[in-house]
Amino acid sequence: MISGYHLSVWLLLTTICLSLFLAIGKRRSELTLLRSYKGTRVEEIRQSLSHYSEDLLVAYTVIFATSTFIFYSLFTFLENPTGVKISLAIFLPDFLPYYLQRKWLMITILPVVYGLMRYLQDIYEKHEGESPDRVLLSDKSLLASVIVWGILTIVVIYFIG
Repeated sequence: MISGYHLSVWLLLTTICLSLFLAIGKRRSELTLLRSYKGTRVEEIRQSLSHYSEDLLVAYTVIFATSTFIFYSLFTFLENPTGVKISLAIFLPDFLPYYLQRKWLMITILPVVYGLMRYLQDIYEKHEGESPDRVLLSDKSLLASVIVWGILTIVVIYFIG
C-alpha cells in the first residue's frame, strides 16, 4: 500500500455486504410499492425489477444481512485497534486473558446487530427501504444504534485500544 495503512479484508467484506444489503432492501421496497398499485405492470415501469421475485429478494436480504453480521464480527475479533492508548491496568487485572483485554471492539457488535434487525423491520413491516438515508433519519432507534456504534468505536480505538 502507498499510504502504509492496512485495510482489513474483513472490513472490506463487511462494507461490500452492507452495501448489497441496502441495495437489495431498496429493490424489495420498490417492488413492493409497485405491486401495491392495482393494474400496474412492473415491466412497464421499471424493466430491471421484473427480473426479481419477492422470494428471491427475501433470500438475498437474509444472505447479505447475515454476511454483514458475520464479517463485521470477524473484523472486530481479528483486528487489534491502534490509537492513543490510555492504560486501564487498574480496571483490567493481570489474570484476565490477554485476548479479552485487546478485543474491546467486539462490544460494537451489539449496536450493529440491533441496527441490522431494525432496518429489516423497516423494510418488511413499514415497507420503507427505497431511501436508506431517509429511513436512517426517520427511525430514531436506528439512528441511535448508529450513534452508539460510532461512540463505542471511537472510545475503543482511541481510549481503550
